[in-house]
Amino acid sequence: MKSILTMVFAAAMLVAAVFPAVAAPPVYKVIGHIKIGGAGNWDYVYVDSANHRLYVSHGTQTEVVDTSTDKVIATIPDTNGVHGIAIAADLGKGFTSDGRDNAVTVFDIKTNKVLGEKIKTGTNPDSIIYEPVTHRVFTFNGRSGDSTAIDAKTGSVITASIPLNGKPEFAQVDGKGNVYANIEDKNEIVVLDAKNSLVSKRYSIAPCDGPSGLTISPKNILFSVCGNHMAIVSDPAAGKVLATPMIGANPDGVAFDDGYAFSANGGDGNISMIGETSPGKYETVATIGTTRGARTIGSDQKAHKLYLPAAEYGPPTPAKDGKKGGRGAVLPDSFQIVVVGR
Repeated sequence: MKSILTMVFAAAMLVAAVFPAVAAPPVYKVIGHIKIGGAGNWDYVYVDSANHRLYVSHGTQTEVVDTSTDKVIATIPDTNGVHGIAIAADLGKGFTSDGRDNAVTVFDIKTNKVLGEKIKTGTNPDSIIYEPVTHRVFTFNGRSGDSTAIDAKTGSVITASIPLNGKPEFAQVDGKGNVYANIEDKNEIVVLDAKNSLVSKRYSIAPCDGPSGLTISPKNILFSVCGNHMAIVSDPAAGKVLATPMIGANPDGVAFDDGYAFSANGGDGNISMIGETSPGKYETVATIGTTRGARTIGSDQKAHKLYLPAAEYGPPTPAKDGKKGGRGAVLPDSFQIVVVGR
């Protein structure tokens, strides 16, 4: 009997070693709000953890927040129709994609002063990202369906138009010279070779419909959030979809922190937290309440905080002629950042 029990115990220990218990996910919740004020137009935010800075797109300007005090410390003006912000910390420069001007504004990250003239891009630059291996900035131009490559050191345009064969959305880099971007109207991911300024690969992320936000894990796994209540977890090296966890309505951004991806679901006013529950299996493990309209997100992976632009809304418009009512107007001076932490 003793030998049988010993064998059973040994087998159990072997199973435990091969399939270790998955720790419960950390609990995230709203821990504060940062008052920005002004008009309620926004898109992406960018978190520079090392320098305790949060950059906030805000219609015709870009706000700079000190995350150690949660105070606005500067405003970068004339970033008309700004969508995104990219930071080249090694060069001391920041870049904004100014959608209405079809251009990029360059600024000094210490003084927050604009440097030189705007750099022309394709039509309606949306996402923008810095690729550190080549020291290049890439804009992803929604209306012209291409990418513009810029030398971040000199500000000169290297390649004015890299054809993407579709409408690009958010982008990420892997630190190895590759740039990844969602193609919203093709339900694909494209891979750019940053050095040669060309598309090196593309692959389908079906059954996603309308991918927008994109984030990347330290293991080089991509998370795309889609318009059909779904996230796509994919392996860009294999060009393969790994999982399709369900998320909330109207996501536009997703961020990674401490082993989890966080989808900002503006339509539902919450965040879907996605984790790897067993090797190769990804699921939504928690839902975190935020506020309606909070659809983009940035993460401070050192402080384990998430930042979501949002605003307060007036009464919804009534239904009329058989059509559903709409969301109320943004209340004046209510623009803010919802801070989520643990």
